[in-house]
Amino acid sequence: LIANWRPEPLVPDTPPNHCVLNPKLADRWVNRGHSLYRKKKQAVKSLLKMTKYVYIEGKEFFNMSTSNFLGLIGEKRIEEIAKKTILKYGVGSCGPRGFYGTVDVHLELEADLAKYVSHEAVLYSYGFATIASAIPAYAKKGDVIFVDKGVNFAIQKGLQASRSRIEWFNHNDMNDLERLLQEQELRDKKNPSKAERIRRFVVVEGLYANSADLCPLPRIMDLKWKYKVRVFIDESWSFGVIGKTGRGM
Repeated sequence: LIANWRPEPLVPDTPPNHCVLNPKLADRWVNRGHSLYRKKKQAVKSLLKMTKYVYIEGKEFFNMSTSNFLGLIGEKRIEEIAKKTILKYGVGSCGPRGFYGTVDVHLELEADLAKYVSHEAVLYSYGFATIASAIPAYAKKGDVIFVDKGVNFAIQKGLQASRSRIEWFNHNDMNDLERLLQEQELRDKKNPSKAERIRRFVVVEGLYANSADLCPLPRIMDLKWKYKVRVFIDESWSFGVIGKTGRGM
């Protein structure tokens, strides 16, 4: 039986005309004088250093699909620091923080961040996991979470992992949020013993990744104190760029 066994391929063969084998690459062109020309010797390097414009099949497009809206990628000083860091530490910690994935610069950054925000700080190895694991770390089965309908995918995964009851309110609609909080308040009054065991959370983003809208934080905080709920604010995009001191919302 072993001699006659022929394993099936994990995936079927890809036809030569498949789009994956024939991608439309977004290239970077350089404008000198009145002519656009391509740096052929730096074609690969150009793909790694996108500017605010991209060129696909000779057509110019404004690049709105990048996360590099601050223009830090390609900044010479940052590149040099990155090279030195890779030579000293490698490309990653290759392990969880609590096991063997912590090095000196992690601890230094945690201390700097804690001083900057005047609160304790924890550095995650993977940004997506921060909010996705922080939500289920606090919210459990039986709790209730009031969530803006416009939240990002990482938050959605954290909500699933929490196994809490999810109440969605319309994007940035504080009247809709208050309506849900009032309904919960009525449920709590009908069953006081159960209400004592329920924790209530509101989850929003400081600067929404999907829409670039800012959350109405003053109104959210008013509702927090009025209805005694805890608030999660994902500041992945607002931290460092929003506020008088760059500390986010």
